[in-house]
Amino acid sequence: MKLSLRAAALALATIVLGAASAADAHGERNQEPFLRMRTIHWYDVTWSTDKAAVNDEVTIEGKFRVFADWPKHLFELAASYLNLGTRGPVFVKVGSWINEVPMMQSTTLEYGRDYSFRLVAKARIPGQHHVHPMINIEDAGPLLGPGKFVDVSGSASDFVYPMKTLDGIAIPNLETWGVANVTRWHIYWTVLAFLWIGWWLRRRPVLIPRFRAVAAERDEGLISPADRAVAAVLVVLTLGTVAWGAIATNSKYPRTSALQGGRVRVLPLPAAPAGVEVLAKRGVYEVPGRSLRLDLEVTNRGERPVRLGEFTAANLRFIAKSVSAAMDGVDPSFPRDLLPPSGLVVEPDGPIAPGETRMVHMEASDAAWETERLAALMGNPDSSYGALLFFFDDQGTRHIAEVSGPAIPVFTKL
Repeated sequence: MKLSLRAAALALATIVLGAASAADAHGERNQEPFLRMRTIHWYDVTWSTDKAAVNDEVTIEGKFRVFADWPKHLFELAASYLNLGTRGPVFVKVGSWINEVPMMQSTTLEYGRDYSFRLVAKARIPGQHHVHPMINIEDAGPLLGPGKFVDVSGSASDFVYPMKTLDGIAIPNLETWGVANVTRWHIYWTVLAFLWIGWWLRRRPVLIPRFRAVAAERDEGLISPADRAVAAVLVVLTLGTVAWGAIATNSKYPRTSALQGGRVRVLPLPAAPAGVEVLAKRGVYEVPGRSLRLDLEVTNRGERPVRLGEFTAANLRFIAKSVSAAMDGVDPSFPRDLLPPSGLVVEPDGPIAPGETRMVHMEASDAAWETERLAALMGNPDSSYGALLFFFDDQGTRHIAEVSGPAIPVFTKL
């Protein structure tokens, strides 16, 4: 009977573990909706390729906006660092730029302003990897942009990263450079440590009885003259090794540079004239229909009629299929899972004339609200959404407006 129960338990464990799939992407879904909807909005993001070999470079570029309605209960926007988001060191970041300024250091960003970015990464480990642009915020952590799967072929053993230092030293492969020296030093200190421990283990009493004797203040005779002599030799050997290592290193590399902890100043992109102003009047999230429905007061401040063509939030892009300029703006290589097929519904859908103010009802409906865990915003204290709206005039010119506000959950079909 016991054997049968054990066999059944083993079989059940095997089935459960065998059915589990590797969690290799979409870690951004673990972030709270307000982090994804009301902090950094990414747009016009492109990847140079979705297939690469080891040692090939992949370029990710686009733009992002620092949301003006930054959550008040959240960290203040302090030092920011442009980074690459992957599942471990499967790529090596070759370079990064914000507004064409090299981002070797952190920078400060301004609320409500736009920035362009560019990341160049070198493939290191074969496999299928989800690759994101990412902004690291001081005291807060990463804010991920849209992710795309990139297939990397080849062998990891073929990876090389040559480099030339500022003083002319040629490094054939940064991946392995200096590893032998590090290994030697680890072996040296490990042997020294074991010799020191071995010296005390050879004596009687050993460690625990000695500890008890010291605790009971019966430590007479525990340390012999030989112990003191060995300790003195070890102190001299340790200090001498450290001094020799420092002198030898300074002699071989006389010119060194400290780790850079400063911040570089980056000016935001020039602010575009406010062609369209949007005021959120009402927001509802219909739980059964997985639909965010907004009533918006839209004022066209431009000189040409405009139509609402795109609603983007948390890297999801809801496109109004009736607006050709919005459809043309979707890069064919953009991740399909971030383009809800239901699109964006706008009523009334006609153009808004210059100077006109109109009430517009829009619906962004898709199961993505659940699969991306964005419906969890209903559990937040303020239950607020944030998004960018893209309007297009009759010449295809795009106008960007922010929209935010509370979304009241509705648990019955509207």
